[in-house]
Amino acid sequence: MAGRDLRALFSTNDRGLQAVEAFTNRQLQWELVAAALAEHLRRITEAGFEVEDLERPRHNVMVFHGVGGIGKTTLSRKLEAALAGADQRPAQWGEPAWSGERILPVRIDLARSAGTSFEDVVLTIRAALAELGRPLPAFDIALRRYWETQHPGESLEEYLRRGGLAGRFGKAMPQQMQSALADVAQALLLPGTVGTAAGALVGSLTGALRERRQTVRALAGCARLAELLEAEPDLEALSFYPHLLAWELAQLPKDKRVLPVILLDTFEDVGDRTHRDLERLIQRVVWLMPNCFFVVTGRSRLQWADAALQGQLDYTGPTAWPGLALPAAVPAARAARPPHGHGRQVLIGDFSPEDCDDHLARRLTRDGAPLISEEIRRVITDRSHGLPLYLDLSVMRFLEIRRTGRTPQPADFDHDFPALIARTLSDLTADERHVLRSVALLDAFDLSLATAAAGLPHEAPALRLIERPFVRENVFGLWPYHLHGLIRSTVRSADDQADDRWSARDWEQAAQRALTALGEQWNARAGRDRMLLVGCLRQGLALARDFRLDLGWLAEAAWAYVSDSVWEPIAPLSRADGGMTSPADALVELLATLARRQHEHRTVTVSRLTSVSGSGLLPADLHEMAVYYLAKAHRDLGDSAASRRGMQFVAGGGGRLAPAARRGLAHLARLAGDFPTAYATARTLGWTGRQHRVEGDILWPHGDMNRAASAYEAARDQAEQHGVAGERATSQAHRALALAFTHPTVADDELHLAEQLLTGLDLRATSLTVRVAALVRDAGALSDLEVARDLRAEIRDTGITAAEAVLELALAFHHAVQGEEDKVRTVIDRLRDLARTGDYAHYADIAHYMADLHLPDASTAHWLDGPEEVRARWRQLVQTRRDRIERAG
Repeated sequence: MAGRDLRALFSTNDRGLQAVEAFTNRQLQWELVAAALAEHLRRITEAGFEVEDLERPRHNVMVFHGVGGIGKTTLSRKLEAALAGADQRPAQWGEPAWSGERILPVRIDLARSAGTSFEDVVLTIRAALAELGRPLPAFDIALRRYWETQHPGESLEEYLRRGGLAGRFGKAMPQQMQSALADVAQALLLPGTVGTAAGALVGSLTGALRERRQTVRALAGCARLAELLEAEPDLEALSFYPHLLAWELAQLPKDKRVLPVILLDTFEDVGDRTHRDLERLIQRVVWLMPNCFFVVTGRSRLQWADAALQGQLDYTGPTAWPGLALPAAVPAARAARPPHGHGRQVLIGDFSPEDCDDHLARRLTRDGAPLISEEIRRVITDRSHGLPLYLDLSVMRFLEIRRTGRTPQPADFDHDFPALIARTLSDLTADERHVLRSVALLDAFDLSLATAAAGLPHEAPALRLIERPFVRENVFGLWPYHLHGLIRSTVRSADDQADDRWSARDWEQAAQRALTALGEQWNARAGRDRMLLVGCLRQGLALARDFRLDLGWLAEAAWAYVSDSVWEPIAPLSRADGGMTSPADALVELLATLARRQHEHRTVTVSRLTSVSGSGLLPADLHEMAVYYLAKAHRDLGDSAASRRGMQFVAGGGGRLAPAARRGLAHLARLAGDFPTAYATARTLGWTGRQHRVEGDILWPHGDMNRAASAYEAARDQAEQHGVAGERATSQAHRALALAFTHPTVADDELHLAEQLLTGLDLRATSLTVRVAALVRDAGALSDLEVARDLRAEIRDTGITAAEAVLELALAFHHAVQGEEDKVRTVIDRLRDLARTGDYAHYADIAHYMADLHLPDASTAHWLDGPEEVRARWRQLVQTRRDRIERAG
């Protein structure tokens, strides 16, 4: 329904109420675009159309807006592909009326993450027009002058290449621009050297235009070219240059004619409704290019037709933008055609927060002012999830409170509406209502999961339910369906007064069914399916925690999650009070801590894991998991005594992590400098204890880099055979580090592989190892140690002592190669400070060996083959790097 809302109108003595509906139909949106393009082509080919006319209303823009995640970017991309050629257009979209015309789609992502500036917008449009295969001299000369002024010494060609425009549209644009300059210089009989610099050319060209010389008669037809060339070439002037592009397009012969369709995506990131600087520039582009068509996608409608914006934008009001002055939403059923004469602003799905506020402000007014206060509108918007129905119910609640004689307050609207349930359930069958409540427990679901959670013997009710508009679909999701956020939260939390409402026991039983069904899906999938594991854990942990269910399959899934060392965010938010009262609470906190430790200082990890291990809530094997990772965190912080106690406890228990705990004890022996004990322990570990990686960790401090690299390679290959992605990446990173000392060229490839293997993983320590290895690769030739200083600060933020010690060794290696003994001694002082707990003392010894310095005290390290052998190896590594640098120089 559009226009008056009669229910609201007859609920108050105040008039001026308006309702807006939303729709989602991709085929319909294509039809709207096709019709708008056909109309645009008709307008620009009429005899009276003049591209330089700046006063005629503009009909060259169409807007699709809607809530985030509703598919605006997907629509923009599909439109780009469909406009590029019939072979890219879905068959059901049909043949457009303008099929004989040449269309040139140009899609520009305005998202902040894309880093698109206004310069990039203009350059993208011009780069796309390089497809015409000819210079556009009026624009090209102005742009070249702007570039030389604003970017002195910066190559436009390199900028286009670096920004990806050259790869996207080819490299013809710079050559076309240069050709334009040369042609004009020749026409003006200027020296060739002048023709290479736009600044020197502009003065002569401007004079010729003013004098109407025959030599520049082709450009003289552009009435405003001289003024633009005389203007200061700044960003403001650049925003008017698209007028020159539009003029150039209008000069094309009929057989070369092309219609650019410029798709501006993520328009909400252009700014907000207060800061409109970039929006003003982009609106100017749209206005000055009336022979181009623009398709805008964003979260909010364009307000350009609002007269109140005069002064904030150059061109405002319904006269300037007739198509944008219609209501923000086109009323339509989900698959129905809107009425003929719809506007150029189409709502996709739900309202954005700004549109919620705008809708609420317009729904109830008195004397033109919003009746609902800004504070109340904000609360309603936050609660609504953009659902128009919730906005309608909130408006009625507002009027109901006013009828009691009380002034509505913001707290009145922190409210669930049972009416939402009633209206949602009103046309559902009993089985469909049962499925709806069941899937409200799930973040996402498929047909089988919905059916199992409902405990029904057949899928038909779930199949019917997913056709409802409040069930959303993400075809790329692990489970494709999810409830609209507001519907889900209301079904779970509102005071349900339906005849078949559920009791607390009904909800608990449904939660148990859903948890069981998730476990069955995980167990039924053959092979390793990390995405399914993580998805099942995320949903299952929330169910078990919220309804205090037994862990069941979640315990085994937790072990599978840990075994790959990938560390995706896995657990739902902990309870607001941070308390743990059930095994599920403790498991949520355990897994959340293990994932978060990649982003927190290890002291935070120790605190959280101490609480988990001390809670006594976890079964024995999961308790050992908490103790083991607590011991690892203690080791990272340099608290070897606490780490050793934890590792000995886990190793003595003989559980799943016993081999890992024995590995931890070997690491502790290595850090203490007891290499014989560490090596003897390593030889007993096997694959489960990561024997080869531990051997590499022992060999590289001895300077035995080739054997260490071979050990790491064997560890990497074993991890690949067993499908353990985290271990594979870690072993490869350590291999790259070892080879960086001996073979910098080979290390390049090894580092590249390590970075590839880290893609999609969240391994903070391993990522740090890769960055240190890059410093080692370049040791002796580093010109700026700022990167190392920044890396040291980042490592200290993590609390990982081992990473800081290896970084200092990398710096010692660099200074030793350069013969900077004083700087090596400075590094040694930092290493001794790291070794104050007794561990890592042999790192200072290695720094001495690198620079061939005398050890002031006897080494406390017990090397496998004696300190002199170790000294000789490290000294040889330094000398080999020096020789390499000298040969390269």
